[in-house]
Amino acid sequence: MWDSGRLRLLRELQLRGTVTAVAETLNFSISTVSHQLARLEREVGEQLLEPDGRRVRLTPQGRLVAEHAARMLDAEEATRGALEAFEPGPETVRVASLETAARALLPRALDALAVSRPNLRVEVAVVPPEEGLFELEARRFDLTIAEEYPGSTRQLRPGLDRVTLGTDPVRLCAAAATTAQSLREMADEPWVMEPPGAIVRDWGIQQCRAAGIEPDIRYEATDLTVHIRLISAGHAVGILPDLVWAGYTAELALIDLPGSPHRELFTSARPVSRSRPAVQAVHEALAGALRSPVAHPAP
Repeated sequence: MWDSGRLRLLRELQLRGTVTAVAETLNFSISTVSHQLARLEREVGEQLLEPDGRRVRLTPQGRLVAEHAARMLDAEEATRGALEAFEPGPETVRVASLETAARALLPRALDALAVSRPNLRVEVAVVPPEEGLFELEARRFDLTIAEEYPGSTRQLRPGLDRVTLGTDPVRLCAAAATTAQSLREMADEPWVMEPPGAIVRDWGIQQCRAAGIEPDIRYEATDLTVHIRLISAGHAVGILPDLVWAGYTAELALIDLPGSPHRELFTSARPVSRSRPAVQAVHEALAGALRSPVAHPAP
């Protein structure tokens, strides 16, 4: 019988790529992880790892055993869910959320869940969607809230589903005193955008180029509050989704983009997690919160 804890370490190594990353994620020492993986090799009777410079990588046999570990973890999670159905009690759903969903949807979703499922504990981490989807695959979360922009789809990760929550308008934002009415008129303005690698940045740049301008990106921030303050003070223009205005007041001009685009918000989960009634309830509460209107800033 192969040790389930060691199998999980091998699966983590397959996902994270280095022993150091596995150790940091699971709060183990590097030597402990290395020792446990060596013991797993002896249990299996095959070489699972091989040198790769100063690191190690999985052999074909190692990848095969890591995939077995993933299926084992799925089976364990499905069994726990089935046991919960026999005797319902306190449950926990771990959620990764992008910032705007956490700001606009989570408070209302939690209000609804407090009434419909008072024994449900919802744990939330606000992280970029790219991180949330990766950690969902690695089983740190049960549900991830993410988004896609028109014509810019996210990577489809194996073993994860997607269920739509709804859509959210995306608009050009400028200081209230602006007289501009289009992207083209922003050719000489400084821009604020998220850092490189964020899907919304790539999408925003493409919108600008389609309008015939190259944005002068002077400011980069993941915190959208920084975007709002720079824009409202007249130091930058930017592209922001409507959900960002939940609970925030500012005097800004909101200008429709060509085609009035909307981003799509969705939740992603492992199928065995999605089958849990508690996870389904969290998704439905989020979808209900998205259907409620969000107040816009004053022009």
